[in-house]
Amino acid sequence: MLLWLAPIAVFGLVVFVHELGHFIAAKLTGVYAPRFSIGFGPSLLKRRIGETEYVLAALPLGGYVRMASREDEATAFLEGGSENSATQAANPKDGFDPEAMIPFGPKPIPESRWFESKPLPARLFIMLAGVTMNALLAYVIYVGVLLHSGLPTPVPVAAGVLPDKPAALAGIQAGDSIASFNGRPLAGWETLLDSIGASAGRPVVLGIVRHGKPLDVTVTPAAEVVLDPRTGVKATLGRIGMMPSAPFAPIPASEAFSTAWSLTIENGGKVFTALGALAHGVGVRDLGGPIAIAQVSVQAARGGIETLLLLIALISINVAVFNLLPVPILDGGQIVLNIAETIKGSAFSTQTRERILKGGLLLIGLLFVTVMFNDISRNMQNIVHFFGRIFSRSG
Repeated sequence: MLLWLAPIAVFGLVVFVHELGHFIAAKLTGVYAPRFSIGFGPSLLKRRIGETEYVLAALPLGGYVRMASREDEATAFLEGGSENSATQAANPKDGFDPEAMIPFGPKPIPESRWFESKPLPARLFIMLAGVTMNALLAYVIYVGVLLHSGLPTPVPVAAGVLPDKPAALAGIQAGDSIASFNGRPLAGWETLLDSIGASAGRPVVLGIVRHGKPLDVTVTPAAEVVLDPRTGVKATLGRIGMMPSAPFAPIPASEAFSTAWSLTIENGGKVFTALGALAHGVGVRDLGGPIAIAQVSVQAARGGIETLLLLIALISINVAVFNLLPVPILDGGQIVLNIAETIKGSAFSTQTRERILKGGLLLIGLLFVTVMFNDISRNMQNIVHFFGRIFSRSG
């Protein structure tokens, strides 16, 4: 059950909150939004309240909002919800109302309710609302965790372990506390990170505590070319494929709100730094896709609800920053496109928009193929190692 629920909680909540931001902003600016769906695919439940139909769909991995736009068909394709167009009449079985606007009835949509009719600030508000909600989700999670548990203590804890990485191969599990490095007590995660970074290719002994019992685990950090977190310069450092969290100590409520803000900004900055490294070809092999996220989600869920929430916060920040990239089908690309049209004084032609859209789809497609290749390659290596161990024992 955890194998299904954890990825759904992570994927679904992060994407749903993003689309909810667009929907709220559309309502506030007067853009006609006839459909808001929780999930994708066939409708399980749906109810029209006012001018919007609210849907619970079969695949609960996020959601989408349909807005009246001249790019309605392209939007429907990208969002994954083409069941009801925002600008064409629906079938009678969908609840045709002779007094309603398209798609629920025959009345035309007023020009003032179209997305393109709104001034640039209103359109930017709608497009930025999704990433804003993702950042807000992370902030709320951080506030909640800090109010409930407090600040992290110096003892690092494995929040998640990436498959087929040195930590996983050595037997480290999510929830393990890392108490020492080569017999020396640790002063915190930064100390552990620096020690591992300086030990590429050399076996080290990590003293861990699992369910109250001390264990020694030998792990050999892999040498990887990454951005040095201290200097921001590319360097070959040791990495074991472990995401940290930590035990907590209580703090005042006022400090929780300010600290949560600092954590949100800090983690957002780290994502920007990582994306900058990717632009220079650093860390491409470490990119994970849906399979890796699902695997880490299950591990985080096993580590407890707070570990899972912190993973959701981190992924939500990643989604926010990623969507700000100036790629045409992402929010950042749409922002650039709308600003360019405003400067130009008129909309781009349909042909030009199609070319821009295809370029964006190609970039995202290449990224998707890359992360899926990485996911499958890592899992195939695990399968090969598994059968290799079986055959070596039988021989």
